[in-house]
Amino acid sequence: MNKFSVTDLTLKYGDFKALKNVSLNIAANEITSFIGPSGCGKSTFLKTLNRMNDLVEGCTITGQVLLDGKDIYNDMDVNTLRKTVGMVFQKPNPFPMSIYDNVAFGPRAHGIRSKSQLDEIVETSLKQAAIWDELKNRLKKSALGLSGGQQQRLCIARALAVQPDVLLMDEPTSALDPISTLKIEELALTLKKDYTIIIVTHNMQQATRISDKTAFFLMGEIIEHGPTEELFAMPKDQRTEDYITGRFG
Repeated sequence: MNKFSVTDLTLKYGDFKALKNVSLNIAANEITSFIGPSGCGKSTFLKTLNRMNDLVEGCTITGQVLLDGKDIYNDMDVNTLRKTVGMVFQKPNPFPMSIYDNVAFGPRAHGIRSKSQLDEIVETSLKQAAIWDELKNRLKKSALGLSGGQQQRLCIARALAVQPDVLLMDEPTSALDPISTLKIEELALTLKKDYTIIIVTHNMQQATRISDKTAFFLMGEIIEHGPTEELFAMPKDQRTEDYITGRFG
């Protein structure tokens, strides 16, 4: 089943076309990777899926983005959308508050006040992010005291706390060491049972290790999209082959 169906999406910043007629179906409960050289539109496209580009001045978007059959630009309130589609950024960005308050932030913003309910959400989210055992005795401590890898898993827990359906990850491991990277990759593989995960990555090995499908972006267009193994083993387009064999990018 498709979680997202995108048709003819074009995005412009002023006169610059960052995305050109992008069409893509993204299946539920799979990990989809976006690969391609810097500045090719991967992150821009990721951000159109929860309307983060709305905040950019001079940005115009045409085309259609359906989430579970609903048009996210016309039939959906942006707050509802962002509750459904969570986001984890390249650099861990915990709020300057306690570990507990970081995770409880979203649920509180959506009106949950009961301490027992918040306690439960915090514990469940940290467990889902595979970091409960490391943090359960320091929930009142500042999140800023955690290592980079722990901060990133905390940010994943924070995104999961509002019970989204989709998790967008914009190069979530690029600032992390190999061990933390592995933990986040293992986590993504566990989470896809319950969530649809879309990840932008510069690391092609990462795409082959964890994603079911991969889309290759170049100059604002999707050149090729398909099952990850096929795309890497038998790319249909010469440009895809040139990129994955390191001839450019």
